[in-house]
Amino acid sequence: MSEQSESGFRRAETHKVGLSVVSAIVFAAFAGAGAVSALAMGLQDERLYGALAVAGAVATFMAFTPRIASQWESAVILRLGKFVGLRGPGLFWVIPLIERPAIWIDRRVRTTGFAAEKTLTADTVPVDVDAVLFWTVVDPMKAALEVEDFEEAVAWAAQTALRDIIGKTELGAMLVGRENLDEEMQALIGHRTESWGISVHSVEIRDVAIPPNLEDAMSRRAQAERERQARIILSDAEVEIADKFSAAADRYRRDPVALQLRSLNLLYEGMKERGSIMVVPSSMSDSMSVGTYTGLAALAAKMEALPAGAGNGTPGGGGKPPGET
Repeated sequence: MSEQSESGFRRAETHKVGLSVVSAIVFAAFAGAGAVSALAMGLQDERLYGALAVAGAVATFMAFTPRIASQWESAVILRLGKFVGLRGPGLFWVIPLIERPAIWIDRRVRTTGFAAEKTLTADTVPVDVDAVLFWTVVDPMKAALEVEDFEEAVAWAAQTALRDIIGKTELGAMLVGRENLDEEMQALIGHRTESWGISVHSVEIRDVAIPPNLEDAMSRRAQAERERQARIILSDAEVEIADKFSAAADRYRRDPVALQLRSLNLLYEGMKERGSIMVVPSSMSDSMSVGTYTGLAALAAKMEALPAGAGNGTPGGGGKPPGET
């Protein structure tokens, strides 16, 4: 893989130039000490120039001894090609030409994007899946010595695991159960990279793309399923309403008074608005005894309209019998 990975993520820096501010200070110190020594010895002409050249060479050699590793870095040191230990973070020293930092390991959490295109699911549906892997190096020695390029190895392991998981999963389970797929891929990739000193924190599927014609078919199917559910709910409501009406009819059949009260309540509800007129058939009026109730209501209203004792021909009412002057 190149410096810019195929997924668009920049690879971490694994090799550095050994010069730093400390190197400049060491060079100046050794060069200055050599020059002062040469002048103190009284060397002149060619000997002086030779001494200064030797001082410069020694200063240059010593300038490559100090190295600085960042807080999140570890340097793998090889001495004559053999691993001798890890250095960093901070300032450390090496012996030039004998020891060297073979690789600088970034121990922060890393991200690697990977994808699987036109991969068949368990029910033979081609899908395109994009995912991202979060991982970190927990053992720099294994990452440097057990695998040639641990970043590329992690990327290939993730892509292979994704294809394996897709081939064992049906499309429906993949669309609704991404969390389960994430956990399965994390376990599978972690098992493969454990021997490389790499720990997988999580795997997240970002997108699952299906063919357009299949997407349209699934949309129509989902719409038909929603319509079916709506009709089933409406039918259940109709059955429940019919059951309630049947129970009410049985109760009214056993209690005629309750039926009359219900009929009057319906009549009242219909006449409650101002200015409304209700036409009641004679048969319905007889069944509800509406005439009796309305006659009594009219008589009560008429009696309330008359003065107290007026129009009352009963004894003690204060009125006169008809025809008496």
